[in-house]
Amino acid sequence: MRRVVIACALMMVVLTGCEVRFGVAGPVSKPHAAAKASQEAARGSGTGTGGQSAPSGNSLTVLVEPKNGVAKIYQIINGAKSSIELTMYELKDQTAESDLAAAAARGVDVRVILDQHLEKSRNTATYDYLSHHHVHVTWADAGTTYHQKTLTVDGKVSVVMTLNMVSSDYAGTRDFAVIDTQKADIDAIVTTFDADFAHKAITPPDGADLVWSPTNSQATILDVINSATRTLSVENEEMASSKVISALESAAERGVDVEVVMTAESEWDKAFGELVKAGVHVRLYRDSSKVLYIHAKAIVADAGRKDQQVFVGSENFSTASMDYNRELGIRTTSGGVISVINATLAADYAGATPYSG
Repeated sequence: MRRVVIACALMMVVLTGCEVRFGVAGPVSKPHAAAKASQEAARGSGTGTGGQSAPSGNSLTVLVEPKNGVAKIYQIINGAKSSIELTMYELKDQTAESDLAAAAARGVDVRVILDQHLEKSRNTATYDYLSHHHVHVTWADAGTTYHQKTLTVDGKVSVVMTLNMVSSDYAGTRDFAVIDTQKADIDAIVTTFDADFAHKAITPPDGADLVWSPTNSQATILDVINSATRTLSVENEEMASSKVISALESAAERGVDVEVVMTAESEWDKAFGELVKAGVHVRLYRDSSKVLYIHAKAIVADAGRKDQQVFVGSENFSTASMDYNRELGIRTTSGGVISVINATLAADYAGATPYSG
């Protein structure tokens, strides 16, 4: 079993093959895929690994993990000429770490924020390595979970991810990474990073289509769900928000075809039962290193129709994630992004097993 979640006081216990994590606002879980991706192979593989990505030439493109691999992310780091800003909940990827160090060595201003509220023990070795190699690295504020996963290079491109940069997770975990070149978004992301790095309070700017926690993510996620008239496709790691559960139930009850794909976890069984009773189609993958782990956080509403839209980001369906953590996602009507994510969710749904209680 990859994850164990127990409601308790603030603490962290790391076990072989699984992790128990707790926070004052509720538990935060994450996967540990058994298979390890080959980092150097990924570096040379590009995105032609059998997966699909949204067409290039748009301001937003999307990578699908594990099919597309992380080579494009390494490429963006290695192409930096002046600056790199990385906010990461958990960073345990030796290739990415060495690439960041190499960028600093060639004169790039490399700044990194790592979570310490729940992940300090797992991030400490990375923190020490980066500091030793002249990367400007800081711990995020101790009282807040920094669950955001965002890379920005040269003030020209940002990668907004659902994935943690943990190499042991890459091969077996469903995730998305949106590559964003919209100036309004990048400026907002950098402005927020500057404040977070300096440990100054900020209300993050919305940019063109950004979804931040704790400021606007709950309202945005609920609005995407409530706007659906025909279809909703949903993936998430957690199903702990009563407001999200109620919104999904209401959508099904008003005739929307609602499909939810997740990894099985007994903690969410009550929610699954309520959703199925309301007419939501819930399908699950068992919690095993032998099958795909659903870590992505995505909602596609009315795919293929005039009012189609998608939310994708780091936010889980939990009070902690939406109301307390630092998180970042994107809400967009981009046809290319919606097409890729919707096709991925449909394939995941087809491969999962209907929830039976």
